[in-house]
Amino acid sequence: MIEILSQDRCVNCNQCVSVCPTNVFDPAAEEGGLPTIARKSDCQSCFMCELYCPTDALFVAPLAEQDADVNESALIEAGLLGSYRTNLGCTRGSKPTAGDDGSHIVFRRMHGH
Repeated sequence: MIEILSQDRCVNCNQCVSVCPTNVFDPAAEEGGLPTIARKSDCQSCFMCELYCPTDALFVAPLAEQDADVNESALIEAGLLGSYRTNLGCTRGSKPTAGDDGSHIVFRRMHGH
């Protein structure tokens, strides 16, 4: 479930608003404002918002049905804010991870690569 939208990191690009399939976010209500988590209980933990956030301003806890007791400072210190995008290999300088996926390995073997 979506837990944090960092006020310090958010640049109001509204990517989270655009990509959320369940309309969890509302865009900024005023010029220079930030999006808000308006319907937290609708979050399905799909991680799309966290994946598309260019500034790693979001944290989605992996369990969709439970609120997590999270602290933004602790997440930053642990390197977890934006870690979903990094772990998928979607940040500059990170190693792509698709080749490590078991289904990708099976597909390559099936097709003689």
